Amino acid sequence: MVQEKKKTIVYLVWAFLIAWILQVLGSVAANEMGQTGMLIFSGVMTLVMYAPFVAVLLSKYPLKGMGWIPKFKGKIGWMVLAWLGPLLFTVLGAALYFLIFPERFDLTGAYLATALGEEGLAQIEAQGLTLQQLLLIQIVSAPLYAPFINMFAALGEEVGWRGMLYPQLKGFFGKTKGRIIGGFIWGAWHWPVMLIAGYEYGKVYPGAPVSGMLAFCMFAIVAGTLMDVLYEKTECIWVPSLAHGAINGTASLAIYLTKPEYVDQLILGPAPIGVIAMIPALLLAIVVLYKDR
Repeated sequence: MVQEKKKTIVYLVWAFLIAWILQVLGSVAANEMGQTGMLIFSGVMTLVMYAPFVAVLLSKYPLKGMGWIPKFKGKIGWMVLAWLGPLLFTVLGAALYFLIFPERFDLTGAYLATALGEEGLAQIEAQGLTLQQLLLIQIVSAPLYAPFINMFAALGEEVGWRGMLYPQLKGFFGKTKGRIIGGFIWGAWHWPVMLIAGYEYGKVYPGAPVSGMLAFCMFAIVAGTLMDVLYEKTECIWVPSLAHGAINGTASLAIYLTKPEYVDQLILGPAPIGVIAMIPALLLAIVVLYKDR
C-alpha cells in the first residue's frame, strides 16, 4: 500500500508539473501573440492532454492491464453509450438552459461569426460556404466522427485518470470518495489555463475566477464518474477515451446556438460544463455514486 501511494504521489506531481508549465506557456502565447498565439495555444493544449500518459510512465505504473484490446461481446451497448451519451447530455442540458433562458437561443450563427472574426469569415466565404452551412457541418460532424478522431488525444488523459489514478483512489478511499476526489483533481488540473487564458468560461463571468474553477471541478466529478463506469463495464481504456473525445467534440455545439452577448454567462450554460446545463448528467452521476456507495 505504501508503494502504491508513493507511485500515486509521483504520478500527480509529474501530471501537474508538466501540464501546468505547458498551460502557462500556451496561455501567455494566446494572450500576447494574436492569431499566431492562438495556433500555438491549440497545439500546446493537445500536448497537455498527453501529460497524464507521460506521468504514468515516469511513475513506473504498468500500462499492461488497462485494456488495450477491446472485447466486444456483451459490451457493444456500453461502447455506443460512450459514443452518443455525451451528445445526449449536451442536448438535454442545452434544452434545460434554453427553457430557462429562451431569449438567449439563436439559429443565425451569430456566436460562431463573432468567434471567427472578420478573417475567419473571409476564409469561409472564399471556400463558398455560408455561416449557416458551416454551422450545419459542425452540428453533423461533431457527433458522427469527431469523437473517434478526438479519442486519440483523449487517450493521453484517460490512461492517467481512469487507467491509473481512479483505480488507485478507489482502492485508498472506496469507490464513491475515490471518484469524487479524482474528479476534483482532474478539474483542478485545468486551473492555470482557465485563470490565464479564460479557458472554458472566459475571463468575465459571475464570481470569476473562483466560481469557474469550482464549477469545472463539479463537471469533472460528474464526467469522471460516468466515464469510470464505462471503463469498469468494458475494461477497455479506449472506451472512456471515446467518451472523452465525444465530450470535447459535442460540448461546444450548444454554445453555437446562443447569442454572443451572453458570452459572459457560459458558467451557467448552454454547454454541459455550465452549472445549469450539467444538471441532467449530474443527476445520473448522483444515482451512480449513491448506488456504488
